[in-house]
Amino acid sequence: MERIINRRDFVKTFSILAGSSVLLSGMPWIRGLQAADSDRVVRLGMIGMGSRGMLLHLILKDIPNLEISCFCDDYQPHFERAQQALGPAARGYYDYRDMLDKETIDAVVIATPLHEHAHQTIDALNAGIHVFCEKAMAKTVEDCDDMVRAWLDSGKILYIGQQRIFNIKYLKAYQMIKEGKLGPITQIRAYWHRNNDWRRPVPSPELERKINWRLYNDYSLGLMTELACHHIQIANQIYDEVPECVWGTGSINYWKDGREVFDNVNLVYKYPGGSHLIYDSLISNKHYGLEVQVQGPKGTMELENGKMWEEFPPPAPGILSLINHLEKQLFDVVPIGGASWVPDDAISRKGDWIMDKVLDDDGTRIQMESFVSDVRKNRVDPFLTKQGFYGSIATLIGHEAMINNEITYWPKGLAL
Repeated sequence: MERIINRRDFVKTFSILAGSSVLLSGMPWIRGLQAADSDRVVRLGMIGMGSRGMLLHLILKDIPNLEISCFCDDYQPHFERAQQALGPAARGYYDYRDMLDKETIDAVVIATPLHEHAHQTIDALNAGIHVFCEKAMAKTVEDCDDMVRAWLDSGKILYIGQQRIFNIKYLKAYQMIKEGKLGPITQIRAYWHRNNDWRRPVPSPELERKINWRLYNDYSLGLMTELACHHIQIANQIYDEVPECVWGTGSINYWKDGREVFDNVNLVYKYPGGSHLIYDSLISNKHYGLEVQVQGPKGTMELENGKMWEEFPPPAPGILSLINHLEKQLFDVVPIGGASWVPDDAISRKGDWIMDKVLDDDGTRIQMESFVSDVRKNRVDPFLTKQGFYGSIATLIGHEAMINNEITYWPKGLAL
């Protein structure tokens, strides 16, 4: 499989793929991305200049007609690093509210710890500013709902950082799934495994929770909001439904270092019609990595890997006669008292690539380009906000099911 590193070649491949009527009907944002942009300069502010914020800055600075005019971070080392990277033309702030009050900007990118997302997003929307907020959307169902209500009232753009919506492998797979290549989807299995403790060095004890916020319940829900939300959003999109309920269990069974969030989670989501998403994640073994396995009676896809296996592939013509001969020998005479079943071994074929070209990007780059393009056109796409919202809600009820050790149902009365 050829890996595309040239953006021009990628845009050409993407444009061909985006011409699919299946994708245009199911994901209308694609049409907006294809439309020509004006030359209007977009003025952008960034809130949160940690590792993710700096990565997004590297992507954003290469987008034409975009000016990162200001930034905010309340941690001095991050502030100084950002100022050096962005240069003196970008004004720095320690309080995002000062930035919103004093700057004339079109949009903000929010890449702060999870517990900060809701109030920062709502304040920006209320100030008439378009928002890109990193995933997961927020730490509670109530906060997610408040963000959506503020978005509906504002008429502005709200993107949530679910970049697999923009991953070209996922887009091609989604097209094939909707065209019936796998038949009706009966099960999705997804997992994300790592082997590290997520802990970062702390220069002084009072900064422990500020720097290692992912490990504490006041700021994060750990594996669920950091990793699981990506794959849960994809399952919602493939099923074109939200889960009815979820049950599961979580534990701290390896990293017993004072953290409060689980290092091992296992969940089953039930969707309308009886199909399931089976999800697990741990950070004490990386052998299996990450994957989304989509299964139907006609075949299986692995979306991270970008491959497909037909359930009953046609045999190579040259061996048809041999197979017929073997079948005749095996099945013409049925022994009395023989086995009533034969175990099904795992399929060992190598499978076929979903597409012959793929970009060395998980979707983040094209997502950021799409956001900037939509800001420039003042184009609001409810599909993208809904996907971020529903994915986050499903993630949060999964965490609730593990905490309460009970089946947890989709909440009623949400804004969407």
